[in-house]
Amino acid sequence: MSRVQVVHSSGVLRSALVALLERERFQVTGSAGFTRASSGTTAAPAAVTVVDSSCPVGAAHLERRSLQGSAKEPTHATPALAAARPGLGLAGAGGGRAALVVLAGAEHSGVLRLAYAAGALGLVDRDGPAGHLATAIRLAAGGGRYLDDGLAVSLLRAMDMPLSPREVRVLSRAAQGDSVAEIARGLCLSHGTVRNYIASATRKVGARNRVDAIRISRAAGWV
Repeated sequence: MSRVQVVHSSGVLRSALVALLERERFQVTGSAGFTRASSGTTAAPAAVTVVDSSCPVGAAHLERRSLQGSAKEPTHATPALAAARPGLGLAGAGGGRAALVVLAGAEHSGVLRLAYAAGALGLVDRDGPAGHLATAIRLAAGGGRYLDDGLAVSLLRAMDMPLSPREVRVLSRAAQGDSVAEIARGLCLSHGTVRNYIASATRKVGARNRVDAIRISRAAGWV
């Protein structure tokens, strides 16, 4: 029986995921929300961590893993993944960390790129059948990989995205109306670093200013 941890900002949706996984006979060892106090981890380590990329704590979890350099080239990549870009892959987490399975949507290729960089072994379409998540978890627990058909094209497109995972996060926060100070506080960055990321993202997408960069990135599905 695979041990699973669930990461989701919403207590209601987190509980629903836990209930679904328990019906699929997984042992849910803990679930995490915004704060450490909300984490219910036990002594038994999880083999797989399930993250919903649509929520703030899920996106933060993916960014943290991507910045830790967890992505490695897979030994046996699927044709779609192998075609995406040399040097990147859905590698498993090393150092005893749980394998990563991510719930995502095809409309946001930037999130898929972030999950890819974080070393996700499974990418599951959140609008797909519930059984797909169980399949992805079982494969990831054994070191295998799972990519929903509905996400394959968006993932390939994401590989051509010019923005880094951190630039995507900063620009996404800006697109939500956050100020530089709010972005800096939320991502634990200095104000100057946030401005540098915004300027870099603006330059990379060929935009005139931050508003134009957000417009271009939204149209492309990156944020």
